Amino acid sequence: MIVSWTFDKIDTYQIYRFCKYPMLTCNSNLNLILWRKDGIHERAAFRKKGYLKMEWLGRNRKSVIIAVVLVIAFAAGYFFYKSRNAEQGKLILYGNVDIRQISLAFNSNGRIEEMLKEEGDAVKAGDVLARLDTRPLELAIAQKKAVIAQQEAVVAKLHNGSRPEEITQAAAQVESLAAAENNARAYYQRMASLLADGAVSRQSADDAEARWKAAAANLENAKAALSLTNKGPRSEDIAAAEAQLSSLKAGLENDLYNLSQATLVAPQDGVIRSRLMETGDMASAARPVYLIGLSDPKWIRAYVPESRLGELREGMEADVYVDSFPNEAIKGKVGYISDTAEFTPKSVQTEELRTSLLYEVRIFVDDEENRLRMGMPATVKF
Repeated sequence: MIVSWTFDKIDTYQIYRFCKYPMLTCNSNLNLILWRKDGIHERAAFRKKGYLKMEWLGRNRKSVIIAVVLVIAFAAGYFFYKSRNAEQGKLILYGNVDIRQISLAFNSNGRIEEMLKEEGDAVKAGDVLARLDTRPLELAIAQKKAVIAQQEAVVAKLHNGSRPEEITQAAAQVESLAAAENNARAYYQRMASLLADGAVSRQSADDAEARWKAAAANLENAKAALSLTNKGPRSEDIAAAEAQLSSLKAGLENDLYNLSQATLVAPQDGVIRSRLMETGDMASAARPVYLIGLSDPKWIRAYVPESRLGELREGMEADVYVDSFPNEAIKGKVGYISDTAEFTPKSVQTEELRTSLLYEVRIFVDDEENRLRMGMPATVKF
């Protein structure tokens, strides 16, 4: 009776010996070998191919596992070291696109009559954006022009002085009053003589004296008026009239300036980002009407750690990439490096720890095709 059992291991010598043994029996796949030796039934199992290699691996299983682990660890460390050195060798910053913005408001108060631009419209410097209702201002300007014309006539009259006819008139008035004064004086003298003889009362003599003195005063007044007419206006009067004329003209200039400010124009090239008021709203200097994003300059606001700050300098060229155009580099230059460290802003994107101190850097770009938008994430490579 043949009894068979399985050996977990079999050496090369036994295989050779079993194959030479006359009572050896093998199955078709050579997986089982049966034989009889010295009354002991044995069975050996082995594979047709690769048996020697598997036998060695089985005997040195722990050593092989340790060696494989070491190789994997070494390879991982090597690639990590190479990638780390590559990152340290090439400076890459992450930031966002930033632009300047202008809040446009009317300088004067008034009701908005026209709003000519919509959000997203591109504008050029000098383009008209909105207008105010100018009818009240135009009426005030017309009134001030009339008052100025009146005051200009007054100033001209003062500069021209008295006309010859006015001087002649004043002289004639002096002569007339002089004759009246002579008549009043003579009448008083007669009445005084009669009073001495007792022919008239004291009251009659006093009345004659009063008429004479009044005529004399009127004569002096006429003489003074003739003198003023000959000299012309005082220099102080001329200066006062000219000052009033200047004040009126200044008020007119102010109204004309307000009229010009009733038209809102774009100060620079840009894009309308926000339309903050509508037709019919009351505008004032404190209420913006439009928010404009300027087309130039544009820059990337990024942050660099202190350990790599020495690699940057003003004027250093860089390539800027955005997600919308990942394969197209936009040329830029470092234009600003902050002198003060700050904690990492929440919006910044960086591979360093967010609690570290960083320095702000601005990379100004030449975006001729206007591809960059405010707040757009960007990658800066040096």
